[in-house]
Amino acid sequence: MTTDGNTSGEEQTASGRDRRIRPGTVVLVGAGPGDPDLVTLRAARLIAQADTIVYDRLIQAGVLDLASPAAEKIYMGKEHGHHTRQNEINTLLVEKARQGKRVVRLKGGDPFLFGRGGEEIECLAEHGIPFDVVPGVSSCLAAPLSAGIAVTHRDASSAVTIVTGHSADGHEDRVDWEAVARIGTAVFLMGVHNIDTIARKLLAAGRAPSTPAAMIQMAYCEGSRVVTATLANIAGEVRRARIEPPATLVVGEVVRLREKLRQTMALNPIKNEPGG
Repeated sequence: MTTDGNTSGEEQTASGRDRRIRPGTVVLVGAGPGDPDLVTLRAARLIAQADTIVYDRLIQAGVLDLASPAAEKIYMGKEHGHHTRQNEINTLLVEKARQGKRVVRLKGGDPFLFGRGGEEIECLAEHGIPFDVVPGVSSCLAAPLSAGIAVTHRDASSAVTIVTGHSADGHEDRVDWEAVARIGTAVFLMGVHNIDTIARKLLAAGRAPSTPAAMIQMAYCEGSRVVTATLANIAGEVRRARIEPPATLVVGEVVRLREKLRQTMALNPIKNEPGG
């Protein structure tokens, strides 16, 4: 992706519609929250063109089904707490591109939101590999929406902040918790394992214990569930319900809107945990 038109990974015809990946190119593609129906048209087209697909742990089988049967599919998922594999991923992308492959790097959500997409294109640029990036629907918005939660609402919140839950583990906490606590809506991705710490730090930063909170598991996928509680007890409810990643935490008054909508939402009914 570039402004000078020389390193874009896609060829464009005069019509501007039939865009194809050039050999020796890597395209970072956002796969959305999981449901193949939420993959963009451009993403689906590029997945179908790929010679090699390097995909993450959260990519659903239905998304991979969009690929050609002849495509090489390489799983490079990273489990919780083990992120040293990033160097292997970077090396693989460069190697496959140098073999003349049309490479799609398939990432859950959006490549540039907590997906290390920036690191990957830095590596590609350093090695002179043409690349492009296709945005995806991020779970920071899709997961609340699936649960009937509008992250902004004129009567409840005029701002939203998005935080990685990994940062709460104490090893590289760069979050300004006082600033987060002042924002109307806070959305945390990848925060299941650190839910106790997240809740504790928000409370210590001044967020009211009675603030509504919701944890949404597997939005738009089989096994989706929602747990709601107050900030003071959301961690206990998440543990009691045995919520597992991937899950998205929403904190703020906007969660109350869910109570008005959840009985009448026509699409994608999701399981509500007792008390949630």
